[in-house]
Amino acid sequence: MADTTKIEDTQERKKIKRAARKKAAPKAKRTGARGENKKKLKKAARGQSKR
Repeated sequence: MADTTKIEDTQERKKIKRAARKKAAPKAKRTGARGENKKKLKKAARGQSKR
C-alpha cells in the first residue's frame, strides 16, 4: 500500500490508496475458517457467567 501519511487532502489520499489497491496482487483464498483460532467456550450451566 502506498504511504499516504504526508498527504493532507482527503480526496487525494483516497485516490492514491484506491489506485494502490487496484495495482496490488489479489489476496490468496483463506485456508481455514475465519474464526478457527478463537477460544471455544463450553456451554456453561444456566446462570453461570461464561467469561
